Amino acid sequence: MASEKILNQKKEEVSKLAAEMKEAKLILLTDYRGITVEGDTELRRNLRNANANARVIKNNITRRALQEAGIEGLEDKLVGPTAVILSNEDYLEPSKVIYNFTKANEFYKIKGGVIDGKVMTAEEIITLAKLPSRETLLSMLAGALLSNISKVAVALNEVKKQKEEAGEKVTVSVPAEEPAQENNAEEAKTEESAQAE
Repeated sequence: MASEKILNQKKEEVSKLAAEMKEAKLILLTDYRGITVEGDTELRRNLRNANANARVIKNNITRRALQEAGIEGLEDKLVGPTAVILSNEDYLEPSKVIYNFTKANEFYKIKGGVIDGKVMTAEEIITLAKLPSRETLLSMLAGALLSNISKVAVALNEVKKQKEEAGEKVTVSVPAEEPAQENNAEEAKTEESAQAE
């Protein structure tokens, strides 16, 4: 029978992992069978660059930590060797790192996970991982906006050219403030004369 000291260490490990899981934006469970030392080193480095970390944790401890964190629906994924990937900052970049690694390593598989508190299947995580990064999406949006602005500028220039060719004078006028003041003065005089009558 396990000693009380070992049991307390395991309880402490479970509580610590559960606290990390509660804070995490991303929890991924992966099957890491067949991964080489070089592959593991590369994966961990890429995950660190994406503000995530990977650990191999006993399924029993992971199961209890998930329960303590109030996360249900991943119990059946805790079969065989399981690595746990956690990130507190972002879920997209670490998911991309794992997805790209699975493409290059046929034995390394995503089992499932949690993104922003929602339990997700491996297929859902892979679908998210295939999306362009936030920076790419922003640059695509900026490109689309600039394209539309330049189309409007070209269209306005064409209208100007056509009017000039037709002999019409093209001017851009900005209303002056002085006529508005004169109108106000005239309205005031009209009101005064109406009151005098």
